[in-house]
Amino acid sequence: MIEAFDKIQQVGDISATVVAGGIKVALLTTLLGLIIAVILQLFYNYILSLIEGLVNEMEDSSISLLDIVVAYDKKQK
Repeated sequence: MIEAFDKIQQVGDISATVVAGGIKVALLTTLLGLIIAVILQLFYNYILSLIEGLVNEMEDSSISLLDIVVAYDKKQK
């Protein structure tokens, strides 16, 4: 869009042919940005789900460990 406004300033007139190049660049940049953002969001969600799975597994393991410790403590008394 900056390129489009620069051309308008240089020419001093607003016409489709003057601003078309700048608008095309702005639209392509936006499209590529959206594509990259979607891909990164997918990877982020995948990694986040892996981390949540690990956290859940760690919580289950710690609960099992505490159950074993409590059972051992009851046997000792």
